[in-house]
Amino acid sequence: MYRRRRRAYFVLMGVCLVLFVSAWAFVRLWSMPAAIAMCVVAMVIPPVAAMVGNRKGPEDRWWDEPGGREQPQRRPPPGDAGTGKGGGATGDPESDAWWDELDGRKRRG
Repeated sequence: MYRRRRRAYFVLMGVCLVLFVSAWAFVRLWSMPAAIAMCVVAMVIPPVAAMVGNRKGPEDRWWDEPGGREQPQRRPPPGDAGTGKGGGATGDPESDAWWDELDGRKRRG
């Protein structure tokens, strides 16, 4: 889904650029009102592209969902493997509490 949203975003932004460039490169030579209309249409496209690019899909996991699906376990940071600290603890209690809150876990300890 991420790939599809990203592709749609870039297509919309490409259309926006084509409209702007073509409006002032050669359409204005034939019709100034048409060039202005093309720019007005192009002006609306970036906010629409942002909404399309940031739209939540049905299988997307967003950190701010209460409860919901099972939260995947995060991997321990590099250099933490085999140290006996389970669940990816970093050794920094404040950071561990922050990550636990984001992952929907209860704080260890």
